[in-house]
Amino acid sequence: MTTVLSKKGQVVIPAAVRKQLKLEPGDDLEVTIRDDRSVILERITNRTNEGLVDALLSGRGLNLEIPERSRELPRDVPSFE
Repeated sequence: MTTVLSKKGQVVIPAAVRKQLKLEPGDDLEVTIRDDRSVILERITNRTNEGLVDALLSGRGLNLEIPERSRELPRDVPSFE
């Protein structure tokens, strides 16, 4: 596959590559130049909530227990009991 550098210095990553690598708008990429003058692009962040989704799907679960003291209302907030 080939692509072209625009006047603004932008390069379009072909759709087939974006799909295979599951790249999405907003993904952070690191640019590295090798000694042989080739350019490497690597994703440096996970997609939003990827860790959360992986944890839930793996069955590890999450500790969602709320500490007792955080259930208390601040003193200046009226109680409607």
